[in-house]
Amino acid sequence: MLVSIIKVLAAFLAAMTISAPDPVQAQSTWDHVARVVVIGDLHGDYAKLHDMLGQAGLIDARDAWSGGAAHLVQLGDVPDRAPDTRRILDLLMRLEPQARRAGGFVHVLIGNHEAMNMQGDLRYTTPGEFAAFADRDSPGRRDAYYAAEVAALQAHPPAGGLPAFDRAYRAEFDAAHPLGWVEHRAAWQPAGVYGQWVLTHRALIRIDDTLYLHGGIAPEFLAFDIDAMNEAVLAALRGQPEIAGGPHEILWNEKGPLWYRGLAQTDEAAEAAQVAAVLSRHGVRHIVLGHTRQYPMINSRFDGAVILADVATPSVCADPHAFLIKEGDALTAVHRGHRLALRTSGEAHAGYLSEIAALDGAEPI
Repeated sequence: MLVSIIKVLAAFLAAMTISAPDPVQAQSTWDHVARVVVIGDLHGDYAKLHDMLGQAGLIDARDAWSGGAAHLVQLGDVPDRAPDTRRILDLLMRLEPQARRAGGFVHVLIGNHEAMNMQGDLRYTTPGEFAAFADRDSPGRRDAYYAAEVAALQAHPPAGGLPAFDRAYRAEFDAAHPLGWVEHRAAWQPAGVYGQWVLTHRALIRIDDTLYLHGGIAPEFLAFDIDAMNEAVLAALRGQPEIAGGPHEILWNEKGPLWYRGLAQTDEAAEAAQVAAVLSRHGVRHIVLGHTRQYPMINSRFDGAVILADVATPSVCADPHAFLIKEGDALTAVHRGHRLALRTSGEAHAGYLSEIAALDGAEPI
């Protein structure tokens, strides 16, 4: 019965969207890119993104693309936790065609929170994110959604019997569905404005000698190439059946590319063989990840084989707004507006961390 009710409500949300053909399959690999700017998880923080884009020279005073042939890689997890997700998405959607016309590219990778929003897992979605969708017609849309839910329950009564559709039930419904909730859910449907856009992107890409993805790759997913994993992610987000022999439960598997934290957290001695296997399997020198806020700076593991770009905010300091720039073999961390060579091993790495500590200590809250 529950499945039938969910299908009825999903159909209601789908009816609010503009249907469109399946997105064209985009490429997943690029070569001969001179400059790549990498930004980690944003989680609804528009000001943070805007600041970093400006520091990187990717936008001008009018918020138009000024990065020329550079590639911007945003590692996923745009939504949830803060109120300005919609502003971020709208900005990235405007920049994407502008970058293409200039010879550049905007890659917004699919993270676990994009999948969660498309699949209706809203545990981390904030009131402000729903409110961003609210307008004068929102009360009527919520009323219509309520009526659809009641009709679905009446058509398919749950095993415990129908609830009393009284004022208390409606008040509970309204609390769980604030104004803007219905529009938010419609926008994140596969045919909705944001869901449809997510489906034009990838979970994993390779640019020259570097693999970029949100979470990581565990041994269980090592056999699959980039295209196979991307196709599985997109099929799952569209609600299509899994491809025979393809990755299993890729959206929710903790070993999969949207969730795996082993490359970021597991002891290096224990994970070294897996890192080497991923590098060999995909023909790269570096793996750049978001998802895991392990350090309060752009940092590296395995002598630079793994680079972590989801930056934690250090205690007693403001968010460092740190990001990565890759220009050929040169790796640069931009930390609090300062450009530092990202040195990845031995005493050089220790020197890099000391420079970061000095910058953090100079700007206490």
